[in-house]
Amino acid sequence: MRNYTTETEPTPLVGPRLEALLPELIAFRRDLHSHPELSFHEYRTTDRLASRLEAAGLTPRRLEGTGVVVDIGSGPIATAVRGDIDALPIIEETGLPFASRNHGVTHACGHDVHTTVALGVALALAELDRERPLGATVRVIFQPAEETMPGGAVSCIDQGVLSGVPRIMALHCDPRIEVGRIGTRIGPITSASDTIRISLTGRGGHTSRPHLTEDLVFALAQIAINVPAVLSRRVDVRSGVSMVWGQISAGAAPNAIPASGSMAGTMRCLDREAWHSAGELLDEVVQQVAAPYGVDVSLEHTRGVPPVVNSEHETALLEAAARAELGEDAVVLTPQSMGGEDFAWFLAEVPGSMFRLGTHTPGGEEYDLHRGDYIVDEAAIGYGVQVLTAAALRSIRDL
Repeated sequence: MRNYTTETEPTPLVGPRLEALLPELIAFRRDLHSHPELSFHEYRTTDRLASRLEAAGLTPRRLEGTGVVVDIGSGPIATAVRGDIDALPIIEETGLPFASRNHGVTHACGHDVHTTVALGVALALAELDRERPLGATVRVIFQPAEETMPGGAVSCIDQGVLSGVPRIMALHCDPRIEVGRIGTRIGPITSASDTIRISLTGRGGHTSRPHLTEDLVFALAQIAINVPAVLSRRVDVRSGVSMVWGQISAGAAPNAIPASGSMAGTMRCLDREAWHSAGELLDEVVQQVAAPYGVDVSLEHTRGVPPVVNSEHETALLEAAARAELGEDAVVLTPQSMGGEDFAWFLAEVPGSMFRLGTHTPGGEEYDLHRGDYIVDEAAIGYGVQVLTAAALRSIRDL
């Protein structure tokens, strides 16, 4: 296994080979952006991908429902590359000429870019393989339903996409990083993310006589405040456990204590072991906090995704590829995110790494993910293809 932390020998540059391909990739991305599809409904996207891969002389395999996997080259698999293909239920507000035609659905997380980059990697590698056999196989996975929990990665794994795969790599758009750069981090880069729903029932009554009721609103308030506080004392603080409520609902009148109420939020964590232990602890803590108020408690804990934990070797491989392709200053340290990402399920099976792809135009307007006005600097597409293609070639040399 090569030491990519100290290696200085560059991979043959991928960039110059992309000049003819880039206009097509940008057009492909704009078409996807105009026709976004929600999780597990990416039928048109799947058809477009399969058709273009077949036109390149490749033999893509359609996954159950939606999604595609394709192998380039022959021989042992050197690496897999993953691109997610679904969009979000958000109204687009960009005003772009190729804005979403599906009202209420848009690629506000940049998955149209992820998909296009993965396609570019497949097409670039196919061309290289025709010129001179790669000597190994690179698998490209176009994965559906990243935006759902526990994510489409689970169904992909169940369908054998990781069979024979020694490592996997991916990218995610980042509007905080300037285009032409990537962000990397060894270890946890995203958080585990679970959904928590709690329902309380009890005797309602008049607010002048709370002692004759189970004061359900007060109980909800205590859970909202004290459950996160208790978890922060019962779980190692270095794991970054975060319990945040997004919904609380109870009552209809200011002078009446209701007989039912509910709340919901997310629990996030940067450590896989702490993710399990906090989940096992949660029900106990909720019950203990609610007990003094006599309410009946129902807790629904939906496991989402574990944290994405980047391996050292694969991260160094990506960094070496980026520096060879984009320059020595192309790699920056990216902060940890408390957002969830189902690429974590792949990394629970094989080592790998996800990097952040800069999409911010220098001096341009600042955006954020999951916003209807998110605009990508399309130059990022070529840079993403360069880095992942070069990393795939280095993975072949790693065999």
